[in-house]
Amino acid sequence: MDLLTILIIAVGLAMDCLAVSVAQGIAVKPTDRPKPLLMALLFGLFQGGMPLIGYYAGSLFADFFDTYAPWIALGLLAFIGGKMIWESKHATQEKTFGWQLSRLLILAVATSIDALATGVIFIPVPEMLWMGIVLIGLVSFLFSIAGYHVGKEMGRLFRLNLEMIGGIVLIGIGLKIWIEGVCL
Repeated sequence: MDLLTILIIAVGLAMDCLAVSVAQGIAVKPTDRPKPLLMALLFGLFQGGMPLIGYYAGSLFADFFDTYAPWIALGLLAFIGGKMIWESKHATQEKTFGWQLSRLLILAVATSIDALATGVIFIPVPEMLWMGIVLIGLVSFLFSIAGYHVGKEMGRLFRLNLEMIGGIVLIGIGLKIWIEGVCL
C-alpha cells in the first residue's frame, strides 16, 4: 500500500463527512451558534481513530463489523435525520437545533463506522497505519469544513425548509451506507 492509495481511501471515507457537513450548513439558522470547527474536529478524530480501532479489533471482530456496521450507521443517521425533520415541523424561530455536542458526536460516530472496517486493511502493512490515520483524519476535517460552508451558502440562497432537507439528506446517507454494506 502506498501514499496515493491511502489518500484515495481517505477521500472516499470523507465523502460521508462532506455530505453531512453540507446538510448541517444548509440547516443552520440565523439564531444558531454554529460550531463548524468542533464538528470538523470530531469528524476528523472519529474518521482517523476508527481505523486504529479496526486495526486492533481486526480478526477478532471482522465478521461483526462486516455484518452490522451498515445497520448501525443507518440507525444513527435515520434517528438524527428523523429528529431534524420532526423538529423542522415543530420548531419556533427562537429555538436552535443541530449543534449540541451529543448530536455532533452521534453524527461523528455514524459517519465514521465505515472507517472502522478500513483498519483491517492495515493489518498486512502496519508501518502504514499511522500515515493512514493522519491522512484520513485530516482529509475528513478539511472536507467537513468545506461542506459546511457550501451548505451554508446553499441555505442562504434558497428559502426552503432547510432543516427538513438536511434531515432527508442524513437519512439518504444512512440508506446509501446500508445499501453499500448489505446489498453490494
